[in-house]
Amino acid sequence: MLQVGLSLPRSPGGAARGFPRAEPAGAEGTGSGREAFGSSPVTIVITPEADTWDIDTSSCLGCGQFVDWDRMPDPQQPAQIPRDILSKPPKELKKLAREGCWATSHALRARLYHQLIQQVPCRLVTPDAPVYRDVASRLFGKPSGSPHPLPEFLEGCPMPTYCLNAEGVTALKKILICVGNLFPDITYSPILPSLVALLLHYSEDDAQCFESVSRLIASNAPHTSYIDQSFLAHQASCMTFGDLANKHCPAAHKLIASTSENVFEVYSEWLSWLFHDLPFDYAIRVLDVFLLEGQKVLYRIALALLKQYRLSVASAELEGTDIKADLQAFVQNIAEHVTVSKLLERAFGIRLFSRKEIWLLQMANRKALMERGITMVQSRHSFHLAMDMQNFSSSIVTAQEMRIVWSWIPERFSLSPPLLLFSTSQDGCSLQRFYTCCEGFEPTVLLIKTTEGEVCGAFLSSDWSERKKSGTTSAFFGTGECFVFTVRPEAERYEWVLIQKPELAKAVPRCRQRSPSPCPESLLGSSPGGSPGSSRLTVPTPQRRGRLSPFLATRHFLLPSKTASMFMSGSREGIVIG
Repeated sequence: MLQVGLSLPRSPGGAARGFPRAEPAGAEGTGSGREAFGSSPVTIVITPEADTWDIDTSSCLGCGQFVDWDRMPDPQQPAQIPRDILSKPPKELKKLAREGCWATSHALRARLYHQLIQQVPCRLVTPDAPVYRDVASRLFGKPSGSPHPLPEFLEGCPMPTYCLNAEGVTALKKILICVGNLFPDITYSPILPSLVALLLHYSEDDAQCFESVSRLIASNAPHTSYIDQSFLAHQASCMTFGDLANKHCPAAHKLIASTSENVFEVYSEWLSWLFHDLPFDYAIRVLDVFLLEGQKVLYRIALALLKQYRLSVASAELEGTDIKADLQAFVQNIAEHVTVSKLLERAFGIRLFSRKEIWLLQMANRKALMERGITMVQSRHSFHLAMDMQNFSSSIVTAQEMRIVWSWIPERFSLSPPLLLFSTSQDGCSLQRFYTCCEGFEPTVLLIKTTEGEVCGAFLSSDWSERKKSGTTSAFFGTGECFVFTVRPEAERYEWVLIQKPELAKAVPRCRQRSPSPCPESLLGSSPGGSPGSSRLTVPTPQRRGRLSPFLATRHFLLPSKTASMFMSGSREGIVIG
């Protein structure tokens, strides 16, 4: 028996929630103070007459006026620090940051943060420290009891205070209010309070901290992002992390998919793991490398946390538990499982895509969200990527099995539930009817059940009508996101080996590689045996790279023509997958 289904968009639903109130952080704990924005009414900051804030006081000689030093972790054991560290080239600075070189000195870290952020390319008109002092004095300088609401973009966002003292918490709120005043385009930014709080530990005053945050917000570096500033951008980042987790943490992903009804809801917390749940001495090491390498490094570290979580728990332990809360508790107690140095070492051992390829994937996810109705201006939007377990029906797989399969496909395609296109029990066994039912839809999921009860299938990223573009020849098409899988007896996913391990392409002798050359159909012809013939199979050339998945760079086509892009093919005689 065979079934084919695909995803089609449906109208979004839900509405933004009301703005919440900030609760004061408790004094207990070491380096883990937090505030949470809960339910309404609106949070306000009031300047009482007896407690005027002095915005224009001169900067202190060093950093630390906002720090509760009793809660601040001691620096690591002194190490040999290069005297000219501030003048090191970026590549060497990255190496030193990954090794924790400036974790040995609070003063060194403060100087480096200031220098690194000053080098971030940003928009020509970016608010700086003098602008902050002017706005802050206008808002807070005069004694009054007038309220100052926190920005709406902080709705539902956690606000860690880490090792800040009372003055630091006040400065944190002032900076966030001024950011909302000077950056009205920000509509949602859950990472911002954490970054401000961390930078305050190493800032001379709140004005310097504001300028640092301002430059990160206004960064215009190509293919590099520091702070998501809308719900659309945030959700696209979460979907991108889900795609990367699916690829790089298959064991953890399978565990989460089998125990959680909504995998995306779990992955939506990935930034909170880093900047809300991690202890201060871990979070600050994350910031060290983040300022040098941008958002890509956050993906690395979150993936390393996910891998470590899978190593630390057993499947039986998670039965009946809230895996989202369990992951949060695991990250909060990460010191019991792995040191920060070892965590970073494992993070940078993960072979990720290039920054540009990750950016392309984010743009694809962003486009899918916009097609679903998510916009730049809205602050929040309630929607679920999980399958509707109640309404799913199939004679081949159960709803739970299909949920696992659905968790394997790229996040942008899982925005909508599957729709049945073809079934042998209803449509018969005609291959031509299969093509007729499936043409015009992409992607498709193929499910096959054997007479022995085993179930396997494939995720096919391209429209089956692509097979017609090569004329009478049988053509391979599809992208690197295609994969095959089994459901029974075991649920496993199998990627094309050169997509899973692109380094294997380098092992192919160059004498065997053919340089693509254009032809009328923009296809390069090659028969499986190497000789021309009417039954030959064709492979795509870079001219069609506009339709390629972000997971498949052009470099993958510099392979022997026998193996290049052999993902899916169809003819009157049969279909080929893999």
